[in-house]
Amino acid sequence: MIAIVHPTKIEGIILANASKSCMQRACAAALLHHGTTHIVNPGNSFDDLAAIEMIQKLGANIINHSEESLTIQSTGVAPISQQLNCGESGLGIRMFTPIAALSKSSLTINGSGSLLKRPMHFFDEVLPQLKVHISSAEGFLPITIQGPLTPTNITIDGSLSSQFLTGLLMAFGAAEADGVTITVNDLKSRPYIDLTLQVMEAFGTTIQNNNYESFSFVKTNQKGKKTNIQYQVEGDWSGAAFLLVAGAVAGNITVKGLNVFSTQADKAILQALSDAGAGLSVQEHQIEVRSLPLKAFHFDATDCPDLFPPLVALAAFCDGTTVIEGVHRLAHKESNRGITLQEEFAKLGVEIKLQDNLMLVVGLRNGLQVAPINSAKVSSHHDHRIAMATAIAALNAGAPVTIQDAEAINKSYPAFYSHLQQLGVGVITEI
Repeated sequence: MIAIVHPTKIEGIILANASKSCMQRACAAALLHHGTTHIVNPGNSFDDLAAIEMIQKLGANIINHSEESLTIQSTGVAPISQQLNCGESGLGIRMFTPIAALSKSSLTINGSGSLLKRPMHFFDEVLPQLKVHISSAEGFLPITIQGPLTPTNITIDGSLSSQFLTGLLMAFGAAEADGVTITVNDLKSRPYIDLTLQVMEAFGTTIQNNNYESFSFVKTNQKGKKTNIQYQVEGDWSGAAFLLVAGAVAGNITVKGLNVFSTQADKAILQALSDAGAGLSVQEHQIEVRSLPLKAFHFDATDCPDLFPPLVALAAFCDGTTVIEGVHRLAHKESNRGITLQEEFAKLGVEIKLQDNLMLVVGLRNGLQVAPINSAKVSSHHDHRIAMATAIAALNAGAPVTIQDAEAINKSYPAFYSHLQQLGVGVITEI
């Protein structure tokens, strides 16, 4: 599919889509919960749907599923299929693999698209320490596991992704680990672990966080756990970051449905917008943002690497050269995002330099004047965040911008183009 985005000044009010980070964790917690879970405001992205399919194959029953709510009944991990598939979800494969290993059944876990190219060596190294037999395609999917996982004191590397730790925390908690500690070296994306711990606590499991250096488990009193749980999925700061940047570079909009007290890492977009000089009004239930003359900024995205694409779209219209730290976190995303951003924004006339762990974005603003970006044909590289970043940049183009493989947005934000249309953007999609 292609999307043709026409340059536009935007205006309006939009409701943020559901957070897939929250939704997928809630699905995993609902699977592990012995009882009934009511998830309010469930997500409908491809990653969310893959999580729902995964928990069903691992034994959960879907009682009701509508746009407003999802009701799940479960008695824990009890696979009904030996073949599991996480789609293209990086969180899905990393979170559900240790959870699936709670079963003594032999299970094969696979994925599709870019997930087949993302390394899973972590499991080859760690799961055998937990008495789980594993075989993989030399560190890549598919992988076959056979448990049951047995919690024990282990030390893991947290530098590649916090998602591996999320899966272990949930699996250890479900296995009623007692007097056991997971020690973590060089943990990245700490806010995502805050989110994991928050979801687990909502489902009755509390873990001691020792300054992100280790996590200690004490057996939970099962008698005190609720059998009926309601969990509301927050609005998605990752997707909303693109809308907020759109307001900062091309208009005046209000985004509702975001929790300003959220533990989601990408809430940090507010700091970047403030540093760039955007007109920003942060209220408890809505964020208002309007375009003002923007200046270059310095931002460390090590703990929130998914912000790189919207940050580049923001930096493109700043006066001066913006510096973004954390490029090393981009190699194993849906695409190699550092290189992909450099290539695709070059087509739009925006220069991006990569210097070790730094990304330098040369802005197109000179004082009060902003040079329009080129009208060009760009590719998403099947990466949802690249598609959205180039669409936001297109708002300030000299003529329409065409995005190839534009359907990539379905991975996290299926309503993205329709939300842009609601804000007055001319978006034409063609198969």
